Amino acid sequence: MIDQGKKNIIGVLVNSLDYEAAVNKIITAAHQQQPCSVSALAVHGVMTGVLDSTHRYRLNHIDLVLPDGQPVRWAMNLLYKTGLPDRVSGPTAMLDICERAAEEGLSIYLYGSQASVLEVLSQNLCKRFPKLIIAGMQPSRFRQVSPKEKQEIAQEIRKSGAAITFVGLGCPRQEVWAYEYRDDLSMPLIAVGAAYDFHAGNLAKSPEFLSRIGLEWLFRLIMEPRRLWQRYVLLNPLYIWLFLLQALKLKQFDPKDATAPREEMLYG
Repeated sequence: MIDQGKKNIIGVLVNSLDYEAAVNKIITAAHQQQPCSVSALAVHGVMTGVLDSTHRYRLNHIDLVLPDGQPVRWAMNLLYKTGLPDRVSGPTAMLDICERAAEEGLSIYLYGSQASVLEVLSQNLCKRFPKLIIAGMQPSRFRQVSPKEKQEIAQEIRKSGAAITFVGLGCPRQEVWAYEYRDDLSMPLIAVGAAYDFHAGNLAKSPEFLSRIGLEWLFRLIMEPRRLWQRYVLLNPLYIWLFLLQALKLKQFDPKDATAPREEMLYG
């Protein structure tokens, strides 16, 4: 399946493509040393753009936005007849990219999370893909950084020789990071959400049957109610309502109706 281009989902542009097309684009950019910001957006990720015009600008300038979450895929199929057979989840895409990177000698860099998580994650990835080269790792500083620190972070990644950088900072910080570091790093920068914790064994994955019917959010809500209740209880119904307004042509959602950032919002 080829990339059918970006589609407007309540004002946020999401690529209509499957795993194979997504991984091919990322691996090609890595070989060509081309800047390529990437994110996988489920309902919560889309809604961060809907509710914040500046963040909507960032999301709509990310090179490749994967349709993570079944409700996002369903919206694309219903609105644009895209025929997407499945969502493209960040954690699964990360494994697919690592597999191809290992086969083709492309080294990766792991940015974000905590040092302890990165250590276990790197061990698990190398066990799964023995040929995978991890050029370096750098934990999050869990705060905003100065322009000088940003250049230091980017320089460390460049010096590692990595061809691909994965970013695990949580939504929306990781999307801000991918947007703002894109022009400093000539490689794919892939925001992968909870993939670090899933693959490090810190978070249980939703049963596949729940994911297929769009109820992975319910599983995660049960697992982490205090942290996630607002995300799912408030944002999911709002997403459905806004999608219905778009589908019934009762409201226009213009992706260009966004506010360019006045200054960088640097995260580390």
